[in-house]
Parts: sequence; structure tokens; C-alpha cells
Amino acid sequence: MEILLTGGTGYIGNAVLRRLLATGHEVTAVVRSDDAAAAVRAAGATPLVGDLFDSHWLRGQLETVQGAIHTAAGGDADDAALNDSVIDAVVAAFGGTDKPFVHTGGVWTYGDNPDIADDDPQQPPAITAWRPAGESRLLASGVRASVVRPGIVYGHGGGIPNLLATGPRDDDGALTLIGTGDQHWTTVHVDELADLYLLVLDRAPGGSAYVGANGTNPTVRDLGEAVAPAVVSGSGDEAADRLGEAFAEALLLDQQTKGTAARALGWQPSAPSLVDLLRAGYPAER
Repeated sequence: MEILLTGGTGYIGNAVLRRLLATGHEVTAVVRSDDAAAAVRAAGATPLVGDLFDSHWLRGQLETVQGAIHTAAGGDADDAALNDSVIDAVVAAFGGTDKPFVHTGGVWTYGDNPDIADDDPQQPPAITAWRPAGESRLLASGVRASVVRPGIVYGHGGGIPNLLATGPRDDDGALTLIGTGDQHWTTVHVDELADLYLLVLDRAPGGSAYVGANGTNPTVRDLGEAVAPAVVSGSGDEAADRLGEAFAEALLLDQQTKGTAARALGWQPSAPSLVDLLRAGYPAER
């Protein structure tokens, strides 16, 4: 299948790119620079330098492919505008067809929730408050569109878990946790998340969201203790001062999930847990 991919040089997007190519898909990767074009070309994709904020241009590109996956981020304040542009283009280009589209959301939009179901109401923190409107519009559009909402993505030494490995220490060398450490994080290995994107692309009928989380929901204290021999509780104020108020609010959410809908598609995550990888030094090769 000929697939248009956005964000192919990013943490999630690069894993998706590698999986697409490994399974025989032809990939056109939208990039923003010549350096990024060189990177995706070296991986085996066809680079396309363009502007995702130009919805008319993107619609034209989408009309030439058989499916699309969106993993690109606009960069903080531009994220909402970028997603609106991509959704506008997809609805216009894929409307009336059976072409599949996979959009990237995030588990944070469910808010505090001890047992997240894929179709639960969204109660997003400020940092992702812009997501639900666009996702709702997309899923109701009649396009064969799906949303993958990843948990905390880990693996190969990347992502948010590095905040723990590089976190501040007190005078005795104990790691200061993000908040009290009692909150749970939903987690997913980046390679297995990429597998889920491909399953959704190939099998999902459209109109639904899929939580991308492996069912392992460690507390931040569990994670901290895997990193350091001693930990101490932090506070919400300390986390906000260090990480920014909006980001800290999201990291302080208490969330757990089984990711039931993804498993119904045949997804069977089995990678080492984030706790195990942190305990092993969070190696880049794993």
C-alpha cells in the first residue's frame, strides 16, 4: 500500500516508518527540511518536502496515495493549527473513499481515570485541551479514520522516561520524584506502538479511538526506584517550577488502562516493561 506519513523523523513516527517499510509498504514521508529528507530517504522512504499547515497542498498529496498516518507535531502553540490543517485535508481527500487514515492523539485527554476504556469521555488537562474537538470531528466525518492515543512512550533510551533518569537529587543523592510518585502512568514501548499503528491502518473500520498502552501501569515511585537507590517525594509546585505548569499537570495525572480495543484488533504487546528497562540503565538498543 502507498502510505503518506507525517512526522517520520520523530520518536513515534520513525518507529512507524521502519515498521511500514519492513512490511512492504511504499512510504512517502512529508518533511520540513533537506536534512530530514535525507534521513527518511536513507531509511528507504520517498521524502516530500512540504508544509502541513497548507491544507490545500496536503489534500493534493493525499489524493495520490492509498492511506495515511499522522504522527507529526506542530510544536507547542502550533499543535492545534497543524492538526486542524491535517484533518481538513484528510476529510477533503479521503471522503467518499475507503482509504484508511490513522491520527495521533494521547492518553492524557482522558484525565484522571483509574480504568480508562477506549470510548470514555475525555477530560483533558490544559496541555491537550485542544485535541478532543478535532478528533471528534474526524471520527464523525465518515472517513475511515481512527485515532491512536498513546500512553507514555518508552524504549531505545528515548522519550519522557528520561525526565526520571536525569531528575534532580537531594543533598543525600535521593531522586526527587515528579509529584508524590503515587500517580500511575500508562506505558507503551515505541516499537510495539508502531505495530499498533499498522494494525489500525490495516484492520480498523474507522470511527473509533484506540488507547496505545500495554496494560502495565507503574507508579512514578516504581519508576523512580528503578532508576535510583533512593527516592523522595516531590510536590506539584516543584514539578511545575521545573517542568512548566501545563506539562507537570499532565505528568501528575493518575491513569491506568488495559487498552482493550487494541487487543481486539490482534495487538499483543510483550516488550520489556519500562520498569525493567530503567532498572537495566535504559539502554538505547532496547
